[in-house]
Amino acid sequence: MKKRMIAKLSLVSCLVLGMMTSPQSRLTAQAEEVMATVQGSVMTGTTTSLLKLSTREGNMEIKLDSTTDTTACKILLVGKDISVSVSHGSDGYLHAVKITSGAQDASVTLDSSTNVYVTGTIGDKSSEDLLYVNTAQGEMQIKLDTTTDMSGCAVLVNTQEYRIYCSRGSDGYMHALSISDASAAIGQVNPAAATVQAADLSLTPTPAAVVTAETTTVTGTVGKNTRDDLLYLSTDNGEMQIVIDKNTDTRNGMFLMPDAKLTVSVYKGSDSNMHAAVIVGSKNMTQPPEVDASSPAAVTGTVDGRSNDNILYLKTSAGDMELKLDTVRSVTGCKAFVTDKKIKVTCVRGSDAYMHALDITVAD
Repeated sequence: MKKRMIAKLSLVSCLVLGMMTSPQSRLTAQAEEVMATVQGSVMTGTTTSLLKLSTREGNMEIKLDSTTDTTACKILLVGKDISVSVSHGSDGYLHAVKITSGAQDASVTLDSSTNVYVTGTIGDKSSEDLLYVNTAQGEMQIKLDTTTDMSGCAVLVNTQEYRIYCSRGSDGYMHALSISDASAAIGQVNPAAATVQAADLSLTPTPAAVVTAETTTVTGTVGKNTRDDLLYLSTDNGEMQIVIDKNTDTRNGMFLMPDAKLTVSVYKGSDSNMHAAVIVGSKNMTQPPEVDASSPAAVTGTVDGRSNDNILYLKTSAGDMELKLDTVRSVTGCKAFVTDKKIKVTCVRGSDAYMHALDITVAD
């Protein structure tokens, strides 16, 4: 097997060297004809332009071009088994024509009202259809689909930082709509609005309007002076004051507790103040349990400082309550919540024995 592989590579190399002497061959660095298909596992040192592959015949270095077909394999993590069809370029390198793997994506329904940007690096636990993304707020699980737009980056590797535009799916996971290099120009925030139906357990409220201004992403922690309409964000470059208005998408970052970590897309408003386009906290994107919506209960209390975007700790006259926030379907009267904010919560019991919040309303 090894001898046949070497002989085949040698024969094609000779043919390519002969072709390189013609003027036409000097116009391109890559031949289009596939000379061989190799199988192996991705090695440490792989980048977005060079694939290092460990095969039974030895280690290979294969160039990745803008024309490389990666539709059947969009992520190159160390140790991942892949198949690569290669051609020989006039630059002396092997070039990847197509990369494939056996993973397939499940078809689910996506809720466009939950669209949000996430920035982070790809974790080692990631697979062909599930990304573990390390963000400033913690680890997120994001599904990678066959429809994911990766025009902003050909493949994904461990060491690179990416900006992912994602949406919640009917399977409970966030799904990547598009992925691009974080170092590329920041795109525009375009969260789609939607009307929430009674049976729809998507997190609300939706923005009142679409933000089309140029945005910049900043990370930091919530300052103690934060209000529900003004975020004080402590960053490495100092404290920022960021307006929270009717256009702000807070669906994945509603609870602004002191010292909580946030990622915020900001833009300069017509009033010369910085405004929040999207606020993202540390919300867990997991499949919610079944809930018994036939017997809801309404409770009123104030937000406890221990609250986050996963669990609401509510102080009531009857004692403290712990309410999960994975099935929230509506929020009325406020974009964000701070410590001691008085609210009314409609909640139900879930199959996990926890109480789950369905509707949250600012109390008078």
